[in-house]
Amino acid sequence: MVKISTLLRQTEVTAVGDLPVGGGAKRAIDVTIALLALIVLSPLMLMIVVLMKLTDPGPVFFGHKRVGFEGRHFHCFKFRSMATNSAELLQRLLQSDPVARAEWETSQKLRNDPRVTRLGRILRETSLDELPQLFNVLKGDMSLVGPRPIVDEEIYRYSHRFSAYKRVRPGVTGMWQVNGRSDATYASRVKFDTFYVRNWSVPLDLAILFKTVGVVLRRNGSC
Repeated sequence: MVKISTLLRQTEVTAVGDLPVGGGAKRAIDVTIALLALIVLSPLMLMIVVLMKLTDPGPVFFGHKRVGFEGRHFHCFKFRSMATNSAELLQRLLQSDPVARAEWETSQKLRNDPRVTRLGRILRETSLDELPQLFNVLKGDMSLVGPRPIVDEEIYRYSHRFSAYKRVRPGVTGMWQVNGRSDATYASRVKFDTFYVRNWSVPLDLAILFKTVGVVLRRNGSC
């Protein structure tokens, strides 16, 4: 059997299709599972809302503009995990800490992020902050499985492979999330996304969903 790592090195996508990869079958699975998940998880989500209101006076939800199918923008929902003055805190850290600045420029993430609240850290470690993205799935902005939703400033990192990214809806989970997440380099994320577009199938989506459960339970590689 050919290893995925070998396939990733060989993967190139240059053509953009007119419809999202997976079409109606993928969309039907997304809506069905998202609805069931929201019904089952609604008590947990309500508890998170209450805890956030008790511990932090800021808004419960956070919506960030991301790039979706065909390059269209949408607001990606999350439970807010950062302080309300997060932009100021980030700027201050990057100006004073060259190590943190290098880490941010490499991956757009920080292992010790001063912007994250105490409850927010727990939500991130368990990936519970991403539960509101189920509403994005129902709206049609996202899929359960797909590339990590990116911001405009990250498009250049994809280079010609951005044409592959635009062929699908971004995912709540995806190949990079179950293969290292925060430990993965940005280049490997791009390769995972490209591989996914070229090799999409219902069994692949189901395998990623099942593997995501294990990753979350082990609290592996939180964002």
